[in-house]
Amino acid sequence: MLNKIHHIAIICKNYEISKKFYVDILGLTVINETYRAERHSYKLDLAIDDIYSIELFSFPNPPERPSRPEATGLRHLAFEVDKLETIIKHLEKFKLTVEPIRIDEITQKRFTFTQDPDGLPIEFYEK
Repeated sequence: MLNKIHHIAIICKNYEISKKFYVDILGLTVINETYRAERHSYKLDLAIDDIYSIELFSFPNPPERPSRPEATGLRHLAFEVDKLETIIKHLEKFKLTVEPIRIDEITQKRFTFTQDPDGLPIEFYEK
């Protein structure tokens, strides 16, 4: 019945800061940017390797996202990377805090986390 995940929607507090994070730091490609005046909201369509992946929304005064303790619901966004050290070095150039590398106890693969500008956990999982 299901073919694939179509996209992930993220609501941000500061559109310009989040746009910079996802486009300039993580390197996602802008497909389309729309300002919806009736909602006072931007919608930014982003792609990874030309595959439509993320919708970044801005809304006036969105509520804070519960993060700790972990709340029920979607927890984090994870990106596959070839080598953790490469993405860690890149993120640290932008003064982002990166958690220590951990090992997935089931797959034995390495992974780490940082956060987007609104505190959404972003995981990087080594291929």
